[in-house]
Amino acid sequence: MSTSLSQSSSLAANNALAVDARSLNALKTAAGENNPQAVRETAKQLESLFMREMIKSMREATMKSGLLDSAQGNLSTDLLDQQLSVAMAGQPGGLTDAISKQLARTMGVEAADDAEIAVPSTLSMSRSAWRNVGSNGAWSGSRAQATQSVNAYAPAPKGRDNFVTAHNSAAQRIASESGIPAHYMIGQAGHETGWGKSEIRNKDGSNSFNLFGIKAGGSWTGKVAEVTTTEYINGAPKKITAKFRAYDSFEESFRDYARLIGSSPRYEKAMAQTGSAQAYASELQKAGYATDPAYAQKLSRAIQSVQQVNVAAANHNVNSAAQVASRAMGGVAIGGNRAAPINKINENQS
Repeated sequence: MSTSLSQSSSLAANNALAVDARSLNALKTAAGENNPQAVRETAKQLESLFMREMIKSMREATMKSGLLDSAQGNLSTDLLDQQLSVAMAGQPGGLTDAISKQLARTMGVEAADDAEIAVPSTLSMSRSAWRNVGSNGAWSGSRAQATQSVNAYAPAPKGRDNFVTAHNSAAQRIASESGIPAHYMIGQAGHETGWGKSEIRNKDGSNSFNLFGIKAGGSWTGKVAEVTTTEYINGAPKKITAKFRAYDSFEESFRDYARLIGSSPRYEKAMAQTGSAQAYASELQKAGYATDPAYAQKLSRAIQSVQQVNVAAANHNVNSAAQVASRAMGGVAIGGNRAAPINKINENQS
């Protein structure tokens, strides 16, 4: 099919009828090719379904006299609402931006558009962050400043699934810069912190945001957190007090880790093995990243665990979208092979 997705997308959003088989077929074709633009178009379709249900609820809540009601009139109103929901979907700042980002993360592709960062809430901003908020409440700082304004005393994500979901966005951004797969970094961060349950804290109880247990050597000039940790000396575990690097955000921790692995000659062999989680973990252990003799085996299992969470989330999103679309179309199944996108994810991550 030679019709470009961008052209069919604009038609679907503006000029096409609410029920348009050609637009749906074009979307399915593009989705099969893992086209980033298909992610946004799918998000627009989902927002359209949501808008339709909202309009329907509003009409049902409106009092009617019953004098002018008829089957033909109800059908006309329903068709009008469907077309209105299509026209309203995909507007800047709407649900389409949020849905497309979530779908892109779970499918392992880049989102077509990157919406501006939302204004941080008053509950998640540190006192110094208020300097970047104008009198009109608009955020005047950069994305990095907004990230660094996260409250260091706020509860961090705990548990494997919550941990993976919370750190996916930051890991994906750093992965695109460094070449280290996002699920490798999240798996290692999860292993180092017990999926968020054993964080490195500063003396005042605030979070150091150190996800990878990177120590503060003589060349480190940033903040430091001193904690008691377990080190293996001559194969035997011992408790020692060590200095670890401290950051202003979790994303800064991901970036420092990627910088360390990517720029140090010590980890050259590990960087050459990013195509295999087991080989990558093995080279990290050989380079002396950790003193645990079983570190490579444990890290490999953690990385595999992250993959399982991502695939499960992608399956859930695809099935949920299919169910919503099926209900909206009166129970008609959409697409013949729902497993195809997930198979592509597995092929990309293997």
